[in-house]
Amino acid sequence: MRSALFLENWVVPVEVKGALSEDSRAPGLVLGENVRIGEGVTFGAHVVVHDGTAIGDGVFFGSHVVVHEGTTIGDGCLIEDHVVLGKRPRLARGSSAKGEVGDLVLGERVTVCSGAVVFAGAGIGEEAILGDQSFVRERSSVGAGSVIGRGSVVDNDVTVGARVRVQTSVYLTAFTVVEDDVFVGPGATTTNDNTMNRHGSETPLRGAKLRRACRVGGATVLTPGVEIGEEAFVAAGAIVTKDVPARAVAIGTPARVVRQVGAEDLLERWR
Repeated sequence: MRSALFLENWVVPVEVKGALSEDSRAPGLVLGENVRIGEGVTFGAHVVVHDGTAIGDGVFFGSHVVVHEGTTIGDGCLIEDHVVLGKRPRLARGSSAKGEVGDLVLGERVTVCSGAVVFAGAGIGEEAILGDQSFVRERSSVGAGSVIGRGSVVDNDVTVGARVRVQTSVYLTAFTVVEDDVFVGPGATTTNDNTMNRHGSETPLRGAKLRRACRVGGATVLTPGVEIGEEAFVAAGAIVTKDVPARAVAIGTPARVVRQVGAEDLLERWR
């Protein structure tokens, strides 16, 4: 139904699927125009929801949350304190990240933890978890059931598959591809520019490719364009300058293949 919701002298047209209870109207709630609110939504203190946002049933907001224009939040999502959803990018002149930016879409039962920033144009699959102070850029996707660890960065134009585990303080640079069931250890870094900003627009950036069920250890560095093969294992602290074949175990700086992953360690044995 259409209604006028009175909040601290604001009168804003919203569409409320279910009645907002007194408990759900925390101090400082501000709703823009053409906001759609599902049943059983709870707002913490000082939440700002901009125009054209769609909020599903049973969504819970912590305090001091900002939801930017056009964001869609699926049923059952948990949005913790100090989260920013749908932020638009601010780019330097000549940035390689330029491109069309759509709206942010969160699937059902997504958890966005305290202090996280999720940009417009990102897509987050159902039951994914974005850890405290994580950062997900425009045109990136995080698949269903994946976890992005505390303080980790998913840069623009990154694809993260389903059931991926990205640990604390990981940097997935622009144009990286992470397939399903990959593990990325804490502090791992991917890179995409061999020239380190000494290139023209005709030189494309190349992110790493992490194939299905591979495992990358903590503090590993992946140089631009390298591919980690399916079910491969890269030991902690390695610097990977060449492709790692499927099921290979690679260690060292630069990384070298020392053996094969045994059948007992393949993903199918651990599901």
